[in-house]
Amino acid sequence: MAVKVCMGNEAIALGALAAGIKVAAGYPGTPSTEIIETLVAVRHPGVKVQWSTNEKVALEVAAGAAYSGARTLCTMKQVGLNVASDPLMSLAYIGIRGGMVIAVADDPGPWSSQTEQDTRSFAKHANLPVFDPSSPEEAYEMVQAAYELSETYALPVFLRPTTRVCHASADVELRDPAPAREAPGFEKRPEWCIFPALSYRRHGELEVKQNELARTFDELPFNRIEGGKAGAAVAVSGVSYLYAKEVIRELGLDVKLFKIGTPYPLPEKLTREFLGSVDSVLVIEELDPVVEEQLLIAAAGKTPILGKRSGDMPWNGEYSYELIKKALLKYLGMAAEKADAAELPPLPVRPPVLCAGCPHRASFYEAKVATKDCEKAVYCGDIGCYTLGNAAPLNMVDTCLCMGAGITIAQGLALAEPGTKCLAFIGDSTFFHTGIPGVINAVYQGTDITMIILDNRTTAMTGHQPHPGTGKRALGDDAPALDIETILRGCGVRHISKVDPFDYENAVAAMREAVSFPGPSAVIAEAPCIAHIKKPATVHFVDDKCIKCGRCIREIGCPAITPDEAGRAVINGSLCTDCALCANLCPVRAIKRGEIDG
Repeated sequence: MAVKVCMGNEAIALGALAAGIKVAAGYPGTPSTEIIETLVAVRHPGVKVQWSTNEKVALEVAAGAAYSGARTLCTMKQVGLNVASDPLMSLAYIGIRGGMVIAVADDPGPWSSQTEQDTRSFAKHANLPVFDPSSPEEAYEMVQAAYELSETYALPVFLRPTTRVCHASADVELRDPAPAREAPGFEKRPEWCIFPALSYRRHGELEVKQNELARTFDELPFNRIEGGKAGAAVAVSGVSYLYAKEVIRELGLDVKLFKIGTPYPLPEKLTREFLGSVDSVLVIEELDPVVEEQLLIAAAGKTPILGKRSGDMPWNGEYSYELIKKALLKYLGMAAEKADAAELPPLPVRPPVLCAGCPHRASFYEAKVATKDCEKAVYCGDIGCYTLGNAAPLNMVDTCLCMGAGITIAQGLALAEPGTKCLAFIGDSTFFHTGIPGVINAVYQGTDITMIILDNRTTAMTGHQPHPGTGKRALGDDAPALDIETILRGCGVRHISKVDPFDYENAVAAMREAVSFPGPSAVIAEAPCIAHIKKPATVHFVDDKCIKCGRCIREIGCPAITPDEAGRAVINGSLCTDCALCANLCPVRAIKRGEIDG
């Protein structure tokens, strides 16, 4: 074995390679993205890797390969599981042939997600087993155990790392990657087709498997009872195990600890043994009370189970060493220690902003100018970098629900408020992900909305992954570049304009024309993400004609422009990308292209 410092997501990918996977499919989403990116970087012979169009597609691709007997990996973040839930629920009934692991990264906080969704609850809902790693090292071992379990029970298995596990790094003992297991081949069986009679039978079988899984989990090293002879005890799952261990060790607490690596279903014998040896239990787990509720049922009122439902642990957010320490001291009736040092002041708030020179800023501003004469305009946003268009001074995202919802939310608003001009902003990757059905619906229903597709030719927010419009696949090989305009025309959109968002006058004119069109219209704003362009040889500067009106600062919010002490606009040459949006706004033409002062 070799020891390597691995990020959690890297460890998961390398664990899957050690297990002999043949196919990996996923959709980028923080904090899961680096799993697929690691597989792309390694390029293990015989392993097929793809960034799929969306999570539903990724799950179905992985399932199809697993039907043929291949070991497969499917990756996504927790809200992506919502997109994949339709095939998932049926797949639990149908089952698979080759091992299939679904790595779903949860995001307590949330740091980069719409919600704090708990995949363990989804696993319980689907009657599928779930592994909950506490560290990158454990994630590496768990993913390999998950494949063995998956093939034993012919079920897909969840791996649920959280943000701290995904993005933490640790020394991991690595085995050599195994050769990609060749699929035996698809065998035609009636049970691959889900029909009511089969579903009825398989549901009963699936419930029986839960008991079998619970007994199997008794034998896994990820579940164990540690130390403590006192009556007080702690049950802990996920990364909180490491925090709890640290608190117990630091304070020298005599506390029995039930370490749970498979939170659903709970290991049967170990759970009985644990509950029979303690007087009460404090359950420590982030997000939903998945372990707590199972322990409440198992205890049957004989042993007090404390946690979220008793008000002893918070429901939301990440847990930390400090939070768990406070909760444990309270549970044990011990006084909290006074801090030796003064508390540090809070960090200054630094809200995220669109980058200097981002084409989305120009598109948003031009849409604002184009709709200034509308009696009422509503701007429906979507998921991506461009969600940041909600911030002042742009204020151009009035709604944001989930991937692809901007186009369909706009339709609902237009139906409820005739006469209101509804604009829907969507990125190119999100357009391919879940935007197209909304376009079809708008055309079919004849709804008066304007769609603005922000095409920067990448999946920018998650780290610049390719998508069907980029002409590249995950491994960098060439692919057909699907044309957004052609797709829109194929869906029946009759009014389509294509603009460069940095061509200010023409972009505003095109957007005005689209807004005035009665029915579904679209503007495709094409310009590359600034992360994909070279630093320009020239930048912009402000000359002495500046009248200190502040328009360039007040209206577009570019981080490269700030006022000096006298109120004169100053452009930071190290940030300026020469986009010229500010120059188009200046009423006295005081912003010029050239070398920055100094």
